[in-house]
Amino acid sequence: MKIDFKKGNGLIPVIVQNNLTLQVLMLGYMNKAAYNQTVTERKVTFFSRSKNRIWTKGEVSGNFLMVQDIKIDCDSDTLLIKVAPNGPTCHTGATSCFKDETATGFIYQLEQTINDRIDSNDAQSYTYSLFRKGINKIAQKVGEEAVELVIEAKDNDEGLFKNEAADLLYHFLILLKAKSLKMEDIEETLKERNNRN
Repeated sequence: MKIDFKKGNGLIPVIVQNNLTLQVLMLGYMNKAAYNQTVTERKVTFFSRSKNRIWTKGEVSGNFLMVQDIKIDCDSDTLLIKVAPNGPTCHTGATSCFKDETATGFIYQLEQTINDRIDSNDAQSYTYSLFRKGINKIAQKVGEEAVELVIEAKDNDEGLFKNEAADLLYHFLILLKAKSLKMEDIEETLKERNNRN
């Protein structure tokens, strides 16, 4: 990756984004040493303009930003780093330094949580318990939740409708796991259909 550090007097801006939700978490700056340390340790490391030194995000709080992917822009002078955050990103305790507490993209965090519970054989987890019962039981549960959603759709209780919709989506994600698929696979199918229409 050829990064142009000269344009910004040795510093480049770095946009940090949650790898699952795609929420923008913060903006920082890197010099070449901070970039190299980030690549080596897989923890986002910046050059602090106020402290005039390299610092790893989370070195005090423990809320590290674990690197999942690094992309460079078309001018080779800005980075986009997708991360798995270990806790809130902002020093105020907020998820994002932009104070944007959004549920957009949460479905991917939920999918990861479901996968983690199943992969870790969490005996206390309802998710794992259902998964262990096999594809027939999971598919049956999805069917039951779909019927309950249809029933609630005919009434005017928005709260109950949203809860049933959430139940259906939750169990659908377990079904995807059982089929060794991800939500991204379904999105890709929808995208292909959209491109054909």
